[in-house]
Amino acid sequence: MKQKEFPGQKIICLNRKASFNYFFLDTLEAGIALKGSEVKSLRDGKASIADSYALDKNGEIFLVNSHIPLYKQSSYNNHDPKGDRKLLLRKKEINKLIGKINQEGLTLIPTKLYFKKGKAKIQIAIGKGKKNYDKRQVKKKRDWDREKRRIFNNSKK
Repeated sequence: MKQKEFPGQKIICLNRKASFNYFFLDTLEAGIALKGSEVKSLRDGKASIADSYALDKNGEIFLVNSHIPLYKQSSYNNHDPKGDRKLLLRKKEINKLIGKINQEGLTLIPTKLYFKKGKAKIQIAIGKGKKNYDKRQVKKKRDWDREKRRIFNNSKK
């Protein structure tokens, strides 16, 4: 599957599993407070946000369980690969997010990590977890769409 290219935006990693496991209610863009070795490692295109989530600690939003591997050329000044990373948002946005995640069943899920005009950004979605029957329905629809394309392409020939 070819990714869409946006001018001035370099996608580092996507969380494809998130759209399968959650219904997205709203998305927003946030900056990330990073160390120099973390930025260098991200520029190499090595990162994973597959199992990560965001939560609030003392009125600030932190990205938890994201993996940015160690940068080999960095010596003693390297970073913690699985450490918590602060997300840079406005106070109004933070209050809005905290209010929404305190509701039952809502959580913050990172969906995309990218560079925009040289700055590391992350797209966060407010999501509600899907039940197993919802996931089965998505699989059935995907299989049916694939079968329709196959039938349509064979009928053209």
